[in-house]
Amino acid sequence: MVSTPPSQSSASQYEMSDAKVNETVDALITETPTEPDLDLEFLYTRDIEFRQETLYFIVVDRFNDGDAENSEGPNPELYDPDKNDWGKYWGGDLQGIIDKLDYLKTLGVTAIWLTPLFEQVEDLFIDSAAIHGYWTKDFKRLNPRFIHKDDNPSLNKTQESKNTIFDKLIDEVHKRNMKLILDIVCNHSNPDFSGKKGELYDDGVKIADFNDDKDNWYHHYGEVTNWEDEWQVQNCELSGLATFNENNTEYREYIKSAIKQWLDRGVDALRVDTVKHMPVWFWQEFTADIQTYKPDVFIFGEWIYSSPLNERSVEFANDSGMSILDFGLAMAIREALGVGNSEGFHLVQNVLDQDYRYNSATELITFIDNHDMHRFQTLNADPESLRLAIALIMTSRGIPCIYYGTEQYLHNDTNADGDPYGNNDPYNRPMMESWDTETPLYRDIRLLSGVRRLNPAVSMGSQWQKYLTPDVYCYIRRYRDSLLFVAMNRGAAVKLEAVETELPDGEHTDVLSRQKFEVKDGHLHDLQLESREVIVISHVAERIKGQTIVRVQLNGVQTNPGEIVVVTGDCPELGNWDILKAYPLEFINTNTWFAEIPFNESAGKLIAYKYAMWREGQSPLRENLVARRWVIASEGTVKWRDQWASGRES
Repeated sequence: MVSTPPSQSSASQYEMSDAKVNETVDALITETPTEPDLDLEFLYTRDIEFRQETLYFIVVDRFNDGDAENSEGPNPELYDPDKNDWGKYWGGDLQGIIDKLDYLKTLGVTAIWLTPLFEQVEDLFIDSAAIHGYWTKDFKRLNPRFIHKDDNPSLNKTQESKNTIFDKLIDEVHKRNMKLILDIVCNHSNPDFSGKKGELYDDGVKIADFNDDKDNWYHHYGEVTNWEDEWQVQNCELSGLATFNENNTEYREYIKSAIKQWLDRGVDALRVDTVKHMPVWFWQEFTADIQTYKPDVFIFGEWIYSSPLNERSVEFANDSGMSILDFGLAMAIREALGVGNSEGFHLVQNVLDQDYRYNSATELITFIDNHDMHRFQTLNADPESLRLAIALIMTSRGIPCIYYGTEQYLHNDTNADGDPYGNNDPYNRPMMESWDTETPLYRDIRLLSGVRRLNPAVSMGSQWQKYLTPDVYCYIRRYRDSLLFVAMNRGAAVKLEAVETELPDGEHTDVLSRQKFEVKDGHLHDLQLESREVIVISHVAERIKGQTIVRVQLNGVQTNPGEIVVVTGDCPELGNWDILKAYPLEFINTNTWFAEIPFNESAGKLIAYKYAMWREGQSPLRENLVARRWVIASEGTVKWRDQWASGRES
């Protein structure tokens, strides 16, 4: 077990008043700073920071109908204005999202993830239309049901017109300092509709056909029959969907060029569907190409039911160039708080104990439900249990994602069986009907999203269990001198004699209830936790400031208690190769060390650096390699992602 290194910050800690906390959270929600424009000279030194975001996942057709004129689409038979046929379109569109951006902004949402917007096949498959967006016909055109009638791609080439409702959405999102996440699927196009399968178009021009595949755009191996066979999973069909042949260079060029065009329009991040069904070399090429084209795009994939104990999904998260949705944590939360598994919070901690398997556990996308599983309240209708689950993902490591309508307690229990792995699709995709900004959960999300942006311990710090039973869970998040303490209780009321918080002594205020708590000797004594209660205490210390901030992450280093990893280099910020003046990193888990390093004098310059280890009573241990070289951007935020090289005694 590795001990925690002592704080290296010289900044004094301070506790914010209640009024100041509310004022600061309100300011964060109203105005979040944006990254400066990229300088071409340093284009490849930048990387987008996504860890402080709060995501909101929208099934576009089921969110809000802002334009009645587009609802019928090319095939009116696929539209149900009465919203009784769950397999048909109900009218949600991009204008409907624009109309609710202020609602989402006030909720604390900073990034909006939309189901795929591409043009879909206009027919029924197993009594369902492609309302979800994963049966794409043309990756370069928008679904006409989501856009204005004058934006019809048959009248104008989609990419030649930059004044569409899509562009208005991007503009309005960015005006509010929010980000747009585009959902894409590279694995497949569309299934068999009346004898037509895999008919693919390039901005209206047919380029491939599964049934006349003379250029080998598709695999033709039938459906997966053995889900344990990796070759079948990657080459055979998923539920009859026409599966692309990733070995075809024309296909790869098409899919990448299509995504780049949407990035050109202002998309900030990508969510990638069904990543387990394509080999990792394809994703390595894809992410390298996309991030070379736009270095500041964040990408995460869906490896369904990924887990830290699933070696292939972990390898993908570490080697593909993108993050993934954290199904492992989601299922643990659903077991503990959704169906009341007797192991309770131990299930959650068991997942977090495996964080060292990931190179970037703090960038995993966390959630409690989505469009492919029962909504949480279908498992457990108790709104207070839902509140605990949301508080858990909003304050734990990772980037939280809220499924649309959760803040309004939206769910439909038709065909529900109470299985946390179950899926009552399409009933988990009801129409959004309420926009109440006063629900308790709306308020909680708003406050906790503000804390995520205000307190770096939540977005970037380590996580430490302080008290754990099946029913009670207390933990802290720590980064430098900033701390977050969380306590929650899923069971009957209980009094805890003493809980370590690491907070400075004195009075502290719960972010959610405004209740006051007295910390003595770093502990809360006689802490009373009511049934289904959650307490969140935030303590923010002085933030790192500099002309350029480099966020350094090092993986693969093994340390012992008392050892601290540092960065040394040929510049004053890194000690000019004086190991005693090197910049110390923060322990995140046994695989990851992290720090923000301010660069002022060396901003805009080429530097050399390497990692070393301070060891009490021993000579420092330095990496055994020629120093790395990097051009520090002239301003803004930069990331270094490095692997420890074998050490050599000084």
